[in-house]
Amino acid sequence: MSALTMAVLLSLVSAVSYALAAIVQERIATSTEPSRWRLLRSGMWWTAVALQGVGALLHVAALAQGPLTVVQPLGVLTLVLAAPLAALLGRRPVTPSAWRGIVLVSAGLAGILLLTGDTGVGSLDSGGQFLLAGCVLGLVALLAGTAAVVRRTVHGRPGARLGALRSMALALAAGVAYGAASVFVKSLAEGWASAPLSVTVPLAGLTVVLAATGLASSQASYRDGGLATPLATATVANPVVAAAAGILLLEESFRYGATGTVLALAAGALTTWGLVVLTSDSARQARVEGTGQPRRPSGPGRADRPERGPAAESAMVRTSEAEVHTLVPGPRTSQARRPVAAP
Repeated sequence: MSALTMAVLLSLVSAVSYALAAIVQERIATSTEPSRWRLLRSGMWWTAVALQGVGALLHVAALAQGPLTVVQPLGVLTLVLAAPLAALLGRRPVTPSAWRGIVLVSAGLAGILLLTGDTGVGSLDSGGQFLLAGCVLGLVALLAGTAAVVRRTVHGRPGARLGALRSMALALAAGVAYGAASVFVKSLAEGWASAPLSVTVPLAGLTVVLAATGLASSQASYRDGGLATPLATATVANPVVAAAAGILLLEESFRYGATGTVLALAAGALTTWGLVVLTSDSARQARVEGTGQPRRPSGPGRADRPERGPAAESAMVRTSEAEVHTLVPGPRTSQARRPVAAP
């Protein structure tokens, strides 16, 4: 088995682990109140962390076998696999629109794999490490600051658009952090035996910081944006950052020169289109599920006809009270009915 084939297989299993972790994270974010230490006592949260760790280890092994321009785009499979896995766990079918998105993403990734060329130099030199670290830390700090400012605005004036902006900023920060961490991991894997400790230890520490930043940012992004949009944003930003670093700093390339590069960009655009289709479908499904509209009984009969009279009005009042108790959370109080004086 060739090194490239091994890298592809490891990336596939890693994507499955990441997809399961994302589903667990989204469920935690939507079912728990914001708390600094409560997540540490949650078994589901530690399950998500374990799945993230397994995915990361498999990803490291894949980076040691293949180039960034192959391994990182395959991370997009996280979103592709998240759709059917979420449908399976929720016992609901995958929509035709979601299947179209999956086909588009798969076709784009296949094109990128076929166009993979030179693997490059493998590891960053000291100048490239400082350059990439400075750019990434500055960008992550900018995105985190943007999310903090938006959070204060949302706290004072709640709105769906501001919440989506905060989620997008945090998801971008997560994608950038994960992408840069992958570049540093590849450098560590390639130069582990030859690099001195004065280079290896700081690089390993920076990688851990970036991975932790990505985990925290992705977890926070799911609170205001659901599962699909933050996951798609981080999944796209991750390979873009890593592939750009691989081409610019590690001298990786595609086959057929400039023509192959253009075709690879087209395949990347096709993959992005599929991600947009998947994201739109997931958002549409979330809106439908969030309406909670009760269905009227179908078919002819007396149930479809409105009733009139005092009994019907009394039933309508009782129904309205039940709807208020259903829609408004909080403790319910029972009140004794007072007798109504006869006219």
